[in-house]
Formats: sequence, C-alpha cells, structure tokens
Amino acid sequence: MLQDCIFCKIVAGEIPAERVYEDDAHVAFVDIQPKAPVHFLVIPKAHSDRLDTFVHAEDDATVGRLVAAAVRTAEQNQLTDYRIGVNVGKAAGQEVFHTHVHVLGGWASGDDA
Repeated sequence: MLQDCIFCKIVAGEIPAERVYEDDAHVAFVDIQPKAPVHFLVIPKAHSDRLDTFVHAEDDATVGRLVAAAVRTAEQNQLTDYRIGVNVGKAAGQEVFHTHVHVLGGWASGDDA
C-alpha cells in the first residue's frame, strides 16, 4: 500500500467507497465524479501507478485479469452495454496514480454515449 494513495486507502477500508465488485486481486466501486449514468472504477488491490507498468514488466496476464474484472463488474451490475476505458498519464486525464479501469454505462437506448 502506498501511504498517501486514495485508492490504496479504499482497498484497506480506511476510506469508504460503495463497492460493487471484489475478488482476491481487485475491487470495484462507484466513481464519486461520474461521467455516465453508471460509472465504476476497477482497481488492482496491489498498488501500481499506471497501466503501462505491467506491460513494461511483461506482466500481460495482470492486464488481462484487470480487464476481466471490469467485465465481471459490468455483468454483476446488470450492464449489458458499457464502455471500458483507461487513462494513462496526466495529459490523458489520469487523476489518481493507481492503475484503474473505468466502466461506464447505463445510457438509455439512443442516448449519446
């Protein structure tokens, strides 16, 4: 756990979050600044700053498991149409430097996504 990382504190239960999915390696919770009617964040429990950290470490399996956890989060929360996205780096919009995947959905049919 990185001591001043807000997502590490959520994993540790030090900061409350509305958890919507959890397995042994990931936790998902409702984004407090949603960009869609339904917006979850899926994070690995172990800290890493950016998604590309895993790729550079040739740990592609961790990336795959993170995406799989995002799909499971969507399915367990009855999302059938959704978007999965990752911001890597400050210029790309990453605000919290703990790897995370956005799961966005909940649009009515015909709404702009």
